[in-house]
Parts: sequence; C-alpha cells; structure tokens
Amino acid sequence: MTHSRLGPIGQLSRSVADIAAAEAWWRDVLGLPHLYTFGQLAFFDCDGVRLMLSAEPGESHSNIIYFRVPDIAASHAALSERGVAFLGAPHMIHRHADGTEEWMAFFSDNEGRPLALMSQVQPG
Repeated sequence: MTHSRLGPIGQLSRSVADIAAAEAWWRDVLGLPHLYTFGQLAFFDCDGVRLMLSAEPGESHSNIIYFRVPDIAASHAALSERGVAFLGAPHMIHRHADGTEEWMAFFSDNEGRPLALMSQVQPG
C-alpha cells in the first residue's frame, strides 16, 4: 500500500445566513480579496487558501477560523479601526521551550461566530 501525504489546505467552508451581508463584511471589514460569487456561494482568497461562504439559513457551526498575521498588534489595531469588536486585547497563550510565544486575539464575524488572529512572536 502506498502512503501519500496530504497537501496544504486548499479551501475552508463556512455557512452563513445572508450571503450578501457576509460577502460585504468579509470583503469590506476584513479586507479579504473577493474572488467570485455565484448563486449562494462567495469565495475569498486567504493568502492562498480559498474561503467559501455558502448561504444556509438556520445553519450554525461553531468552528473558529484562525488568521495567521505577522504583527498581531498592528492587525488588531487596523481591524479595530474598521469596526471589528475584539473580545479582548491580543494575549499570549503559550511559550514554547525555545522562547517563541503564541499570541491570539478573538473576535466575531457579522453573524456573531468566532474568528481569531494568531501570531508567533520570536524571543528577543
């Protein structure tokens, strides 16, 4: 039997109640590049990973999408200026043995579901 490794994630999917409102929020507030929309599906580019929003009224999933950013404080400030309400300030959640810190900041999308920024901060 041949073993093959999975490649990188190519697409994430998230259900939304209102595709037009979600498309505007993800594009205008988060600033994600909009790829295309057809029917009740809207697609965005997340630095090479495609995000598919699909209109499914009544559906609600509690998954969290974590966006990796190089500077969590700068990203937090920029998104706050665009109206994103964070649940708190960026904070360290773990320090690895080599001193590298894992930082996160949580917020919600336009439908109240969780999203987060994540960043690794090197020692020094």
